[in-house]
Amino acid sequence: MQDIGNILDNRVLLVALIACLIAQALKLVVEIVKNRKLNVRVLVTTGGMPSAHSALVTALAAGVGQTLGWASPDFAVAMIFAIIVMYDAAGVRQAAGKQARILNQMIDELFHEKPDFSQDRLKELLGHTPVQVIAGSALGITIYWLARSAY
Repeated sequence: MQDIGNILDNRVLLVALIACLIAQALKLVVEIVKNRKLNVRVLVTTGGMPSAHSALVTALAAGVGQTLGWASPDFAVAMIFAIIVMYDAAGVRQAAGKQARILNQMIDELFHEKPDFSQDRLKELLGHTPVQVIAGSALGITIYWLARSAY
């Protein structure tokens, strides 16, 4: 049980999680400013501005670099992991969202005269735009920079 308690001593992990939580909270602020309404569902959905995934992995990689050294293999692994996550968020998941939008449109057009057809719609907001990923990454670096004395 003591090992689980040690997780709370991992400052790199805590700063990365804080960056993720701040990004999620900022999504709520962006939603309020953009649509003039409170939609708390943005706190638990994927996509949106800024990318919480990017904030998390960027703060994680920067924390690993600060703690173990910028030339360490651990930093290299964390950096490659961050690049893959951000590429996936802006590339693969964005493409999947576009496909879902097209499929939903096709279902709407094909079955609009059949009210008995009730199929769940596919989730369209899966990924991020490149700007959302860059903003999340900048947020992650900022949170790391503000907390770097904790390492």
